[in-house]
Amino acid sequence: MEAEGEPRILARFEKYNEFVALQSEALSLDDRSQVSEEEARRQTRLIWNICNIFSEYQEQSYLLDPFLEELVTPVIKKFKFYAQSLADGDVSLEDIATFAPELMSAPLSRVSYLLYNYLKFRGYKTIIRFFPHEITDLAVALNFAQVLDRAQISSLWPIQYVALLWISLICMIPFDLAQFDEVGKEGQTAVAIEAVARRGLTNSGIVRESAAILLSRLYVRKDMLPRLPKILHWAKTCAGEQNDIFECLGVYQTLCEIVKNSSSDVFSQFIPELLEAARSLQPDSTLCTNASIRKIRIKLLSRAALRLLPIKPRVSLQRGRVLSAKNELEHSTGDGDDGTDVPEEIEAVLEELFQALQDRDTVVRWSAAKGVARISERLPAEFIEQVVDTVIGLFSIHSIAIASVYDMPAIAESTWHGACLSCAELLRRGLIANDRLADAITWMIKALYFDIRKGAHSIGSNVRDAATYALWSLPRAYDTTTIAPLAERLARNLVSVSTYDREISIRRAASAAFQEYVGRTGVFLHGIDVLGKIDFFAVGIRRNAFLVAAPQVADHEEYRPFLIEHLLTVTLRHWEPTMRQLGAQSLRQLCELDLSQLGPQCANRARSLLGMSDPSDVHGGLLALIQLSEAFSGSAKLEEFQQKAFSFLADVPVDMIRSPRNELVTAAACQLIANSVSHKEILLEGLSSVPHWRTVIDLGLKHRKSTVQEAAAAALAAVSKLVDCSSIVQRFIREFRSSSPTLQQSLARLLGLIDYKSHPLSLSEAIDCLVASVAPSSEMRMVDVEARRNCMLSIQIILTSLAPHPPCLLSPDQVIRMYNALILGLEDYTTDERGDIGSRVRIASIQGLASVSLALLTLVKSDTAYFEYFPADLYQEAIAGILKQGVERLDSVRQQAGECIIRLLKCPPPSVDDSSSWNFHGEQLFEELLLRDIPDDDAAGGSHGWQDSAWIFPRAMNFLEIPEYRRAVLAGLLVSIGSKTNSTQRHVCNGITTYAKQLPIENNNGGRGYSLHAFVTDLITEAKSNLSKNNKVIPVLQVFNVLLETDALERLFESKDGTDSVQALFSIASRGVPKLKNVHRIQECMKILVNLLVISQVSESCVPRLLDFLAHEYPTIRGETAKYLYLFLQSRDIGGDTDEVEELLLETEWFSNQLDIQERATTLVDMLGKVVKDGDEGQ
Repeated sequence: MEAEGEPRILARFEKYNEFVALQSEALSLDDRSQVSEEEARRQTRLIWNICNIFSEYQEQSYLLDPFLEELVTPVIKKFKFYAQSLADGDVSLEDIATFAPELMSAPLSRVSYLLYNYLKFRGYKTIIRFFPHEITDLAVALNFAQVLDRAQISSLWPIQYVALLWISLICMIPFDLAQFDEVGKEGQTAVAIEAVARRGLTNSGIVRESAAILLSRLYVRKDMLPRLPKILHWAKTCAGEQNDIFECLGVYQTLCEIVKNSSSDVFSQFIPELLEAARSLQPDSTLCTNASIRKIRIKLLSRAALRLLPIKPRVSLQRGRVLSAKNELEHSTGDGDDGTDVPEEIEAVLEELFQALQDRDTVVRWSAAKGVARISERLPAEFIEQVVDTVIGLFSIHSIAIASVYDMPAIAESTWHGACLSCAELLRRGLIANDRLADAITWMIKALYFDIRKGAHSIGSNVRDAATYALWSLPRAYDTTTIAPLAERLARNLVSVSTYDREISIRRAASAAFQEYVGRTGVFLHGIDVLGKIDFFAVGIRRNAFLVAAPQVADHEEYRPFLIEHLLTVTLRHWEPTMRQLGAQSLRQLCELDLSQLGPQCANRARSLLGMSDPSDVHGGLLALIQLSEAFSGSAKLEEFQQKAFSFLADVPVDMIRSPRNELVTAAACQLIANSVSHKEILLEGLSSVPHWRTVIDLGLKHRKSTVQEAAAAALAAVSKLVDCSSIVQRFIREFRSSSPTLQQSLARLLGLIDYKSHPLSLSEAIDCLVASVAPSSEMRMVDVEARRNCMLSIQIILTSLAPHPPCLLSPDQVIRMYNALILGLEDYTTDERGDIGSRVRIASIQGLASVSLALLTLVKSDTAYFEYFPADLYQEAIAGILKQGVERLDSVRQQAGECIIRLLKCPPPSVDDSSSWNFHGEQLFEELLLRDIPDDDAAGGSHGWQDSAWIFPRAMNFLEIPEYRRAVLAGLLVSIGSKTNSTQRHVCNGITTYAKQLPIENNNGGRGYSLHAFVTDLITEAKSNLSKNNKVIPVLQVFNVLLETDALERLFESKDGTDSVQALFSIASRGVPKLKNVHRIQECMKILVNLLVISQVSESCVPRLLDFLAHEYPTIRGETAKYLYLFLQSRDIGGDTDEVEELLLETEWFSNQLDIQERATTLVDMLGKVVKDGDEGQ
């Protein structure tokens, strides 16, 4: 897990003024409950704004302490005022409270919710001090609570919670409740309080907690002691009847509070009954299936046991350190045991606590651990030793006859976690004797590595966290002389866990424990220096902990062997592949500190993992050898180590490599071959130390996983640098090109990685295969998209790697063929159920064209040769194609195209004559639009990147000013117009409309500028040349509809040059409508004809054509036509009164299959025709 960013640390209550203003406004709101819905929502938002400030300061709530009295008092006064009014009957509950939980418009609801947030924010013990607690307040608070109790409305829980807490405070005043009783009704007040609280105990929420607090403070009063057996009996009854779980939980919470708050001399007589009540909840009962019940039962047993022991805790075996004037550790001596007998009940309670330490739920184990430690603190020394022995003995329950902690059953997690928590609490109190400390620490260190694989994940992080807590507790209770013998083991293990554990919380906990030892004892070697390298932030990010912090710590030789040992025995065998990969990389960095010594040693240790039966172990060992091989790349012992590492591959079982489920092992084996294969091993053929290494590569190339294919291709590429692999390449071409898509992907990837500079015999055949595999007209074209993408990537690699050597390796024809193949890849619009998967090919083509162009532009060749290899017109065609992709609908494609355009724009022209031919046409315009006033990082795709539709499309419209790129840019814009992505389509439409309105009607710029007439002509030409292709025609119709709806073409149609254009548009929209099957195209044609009703040249011709749509066989077309025509007539003036037409449009059921639809449509068209004709004559 990675750190996601740390919360901001606040130093003061910065929002004090804002908070006070909001609270004052909330308290000054109208006391009326009935307000408008808008006002109710405004008041609710006001309360939520206050709550948001509470949430912001929740982690540092103490910052509000200086202001609490000032802030809380006005709220409490308001609350008391409403309570008084309700108790006196001046108002009803409905008048001042709202029963809708999502609204805070009622005054009492607002104030109560504010008080609840104060209580949640700072705790009830702090806030309750500010409540009114005079004797006279009891009647008000009780009557108020009774009114709420009778209402029985769950949404009033904040009011009930505050009311019960208020009564609990008043009950603490030492006065006789009998003075509030009416004559002849003795005990009436106590009964009323008890009744209200007992009903609150059945609540499922936080009201139950306040009810428990109220009952506990009521029963610990001296005048209420006679009623205490009643609740004990109630607890037994609840446990025996197995009824409401919330009631049972509330009763036992009350008992816990009673034991906590009562005095020992008064309560001691009830201890036996209390223990009996606690034990009436049997662990195997239905109620005890609930973790909260089990937790509260353990808490009750612990607190009851504490009442049986001396009140003053016995002096611990080791006292905590204190600072003296000499900065020395001082110890206080204990008073010794006083000979007090330990009650028999204590042993029984401890036995139950030991069982609870193994409970399946963490909250129960945690409660039991604290109970064991608190009881032990009051026991004689010999009893404490028995407790410690029992707790430590829990570790060995599941540890018998196992090889390591990783072999334990999953059930051991609960036992080990409970034991670690208990040890931590005992250590924190200094209760473990010196002679048992080493044994306890040994188990804690083992627990630091508790990680058991379970399915697709592991368990044990809570055990490791508890172990770090225990080790953190040690220096807080024991002196330096006690810890010193254990310091070396503790330091090394804490450093290993803080750098190499999988979980961020464990790494940080181990770092905190290390810091505790450094700060309190100073017994760790290089403690301060190491602490600076593994501090809270350094280990927060896993990759940083592995690759930065750990190597820095390994600079100290005292820690280096243990870190390496941890990597070899733990991390490289981890169940998660990412951990193994990071572990191998970290091992490499540690070995580089002393490569000649550590490299061979670690390689031999890693070899021992290769023969394991677990694929994870084998994978970790291979990764280690791969990284060590790379580490030796610059060493004089490279060849020796490579031969050694390569020979280790023979230890890996071939069956494991062959298994399709072990793709990680297969890929790692191929990577090891790539890093360690030598010319000598290749020439040995069958006598090689790894006879099956060629089989491994073949298996990798034929594997279904792309990662394995890449590793195998890299391996064969490494071989091709050493020997001629032409025959192998030719064999793969024959076998793979007409094989399955998986093998085609592998072949396409392989052909780009072969080293043709060393052995170019197969280059020509590879180029022919790649070009034919992507050519649209080729019979050998690969159907699989990923295979074609890999072909594009391979073409890019071949051209960029061989560009410096074209005369001897590449002919001009080959370069141009491959470059053309990349350009053709820009037209790959393959789609399937996954969507536009052709975009993968287009992105690869864009990247390839940019990289290859940059490589060719920087070549220094003779002018003649350069023109042959890289013609300027071919380069300009590539720029046009990339620009088209830069204005298309997919954000990812536009971003890649934009980044490549910026790179090419910044690249200087080639060093040849007439180099300007390779410059961008309209270069100044591009620089002004894309580079000026834009930071470099933004130009490459920062906050104002090409993927932002709102940023790019207004600029891209200006690309139409350049004739050489105009057709390509317009084609890209039409693709975006046809997009179903609203965000893209909206910005394109806005950009086209704005641009069209700025264009002159005719071109007055000497032929290079653009005009509105030319723009419309180009669109009409595009549509006419693709009338049979809906994906081409529909975007053009959409553009015209956008332009017509915004009156962007009004200037053109009013001029003499616009007549031909409008007639052509009418012809396209009205031609063969009954024969069209595409609903989208029919709708766009309909909108064109409706929008042309305001154009006098064609308005009368458009009306009869509307009959094709109003009487269409598709009900959807009829309905959409009627709807669009009605809205059009409502918003536009066609020169006459259209009320009758609009009325007929509304009266007709256009979506129905009525027989008179044709007749109604004809009537409507006739009526509309008369209106249009009259309007034209009037003009």
